[in-house]
Amino acid sequence: PRLELAWAMRAHQHAQVYFNLISSVEPKFLSLTKVDDRIYAEFRRTFRELRVDVLDPEELKSEAAK
Repeated sequence: PRLELAWAMRAHQHAQVYFNLISSVEPKFLSLTKVDDRIYAEFRRTFRELRVDVLDPEELKSEAAK
């Protein structure tokens, strides 16, 4: 149990650092991996009509969305 607690505390610290880093940069300038552009292009090819600026959880759960 102590090892698991220590791991969880360390993971939480890392998560805070990464969150602070990605929160301090304007999203259009943020690049997390070398293939971000490819991932986004594939996402847009698959979900052409999905508005990512306004996501409605109920709309995502609809039969049409499934």
